[in-house]
Amino acid sequence: MNNAKIAVIGLGYVGLPLAVAFAKKYDTVGFDTNVSRIKSLQQLQDHTQEADPLELGRVLKKDSSVGPGLILASAPEFLNACQIFVITVPTPIDSFKLPDLEPLLKATRMVGDVLKKGDLVIYESTVYPGCTEEDCVPILEKRSGLRFNHDFSVGYSPERISPGDKEHHLAAIVKVTSGSSAEAAKRVDDLYRSIITAGTHLAPSIRVAEAAKAIENAQRDVNISFVNELALIFDRLGIDTGDVLEAAATKWNFLPFKPGLVGGHCIGVDPYYLAHKAQSLGYHPEVILSGRRVNDTMGAFVAAKVTKLMIQKDIPVKGANALILGITFKENCPDVRNTRVVDIYRELEQFGLNVDLFDPWADTNQVTEEYHITMLPNLITTTKRYDTIVLAVAHSIFLRLDYKALQNERSVLFDTKGCLPRSIVDARL
Repeated sequence: MNNAKIAVIGLGYVGLPLAVAFAKKYDTVGFDTNVSRIKSLQQLQDHTQEADPLELGRVLKKDSSVGPGLILASAPEFLNACQIFVITVPTPIDSFKLPDLEPLLKATRMVGDVLKKGDLVIYESTVYPGCTEEDCVPILEKRSGLRFNHDFSVGYSPERISPGDKEHHLAAIVKVTSGSSAEAAKRVDDLYRSIITAGTHLAPSIRVAEAAKAIENAQRDVNISFVNELALIFDRLGIDTGDVLEAAATKWNFLPFKPGLVGGHCIGVDPYYLAHKAQSLGYHPEVILSGRRVNDTMGAFVAAKVTKLMIQKDIPVKGANALILGITFKENCPDVRNTRVVDIYRELEQFGLNVDLFDPWADTNQVTEEYHITMLPNLITTTKRYDTIVLAVAHSIFLRLDYKALQNERSVLFDTKGCLPRSIVDARL
């Protein structure tokens, strides 16, 4: 295993930390088709902030000499000498909330073109049960002309990266592993066991490993949807949801979930992969999809609630100035993928408000390109005062803001995260 050359394909939130970890022990190629991404990493600049610049600098190789270390590349020829290929590309959903496998299949076609006898292909991208063997393996066979489980083998080890979480980093999270044969499974497990200090869990099949990943986030989605529905009910009752949850949490087996926006690359996406597979088998997953429907309404609920509060304070809605704080999908993290803060933004715009958005963690160009929203450069120099402010993401910097300095005399402050002092907010989820 120590002599194997590993290629990690896709250097995003998942692939980069994995490539760095492998490079400490193995000859590793970090591959990404995004040329600017490769150039930035070569200069020790990582917009995801998942890799420590000093650690990245220590493993980067200055040439292609054999031995432990990391070569960064965007040209496919760098994959020719590799024997193990780890695919970590995104698996998003399309505008119809159906699985978009094109990035995964494109990476599979590329690996199939360089696949050799004895090689191992490991998938980390989140998929539905059966995808690896039913969708990806036929492409590998066709492009390479090799036979599955005779000339090459595959494995599946679902990613468990938590963006922005410095406590639960790659090596500290138990890794689920699997393989297409007993020999392949051991090979995959041994590989990850060599870099994961928390240990591994060898699943009995690739499908089991794929399903485990799918339900991890579907479970969280359903649990959050339950408390989100409670928030919708308690709002009508005039009861503070936080107070109810605090009281209920005094029972030893109460699950401490909180209401909020559900976005990101996992929780807001993975349930659709599981639902898609279930529906292809003739089963309509009621609980999973009902949870998705509830969670997808929360942005609209927040915008409507804010508007009602403005009317109660006799603040004219049309033409009012609104400020949304935060657009990333979680606090203290630059990841804006599938953020549901945009739902609040769009709804407030439709109500006729002039909406500004500020997030010091988010990349301005990425937000503009992906959501067509131009963010405020900063709050320090602004002289604008707002009729309503929505705290959408609990970045640490937002907990220290002087909100009074940003508000008009009559103004609404809505706290979607329940993290501000209750004395200064008009309402919270």
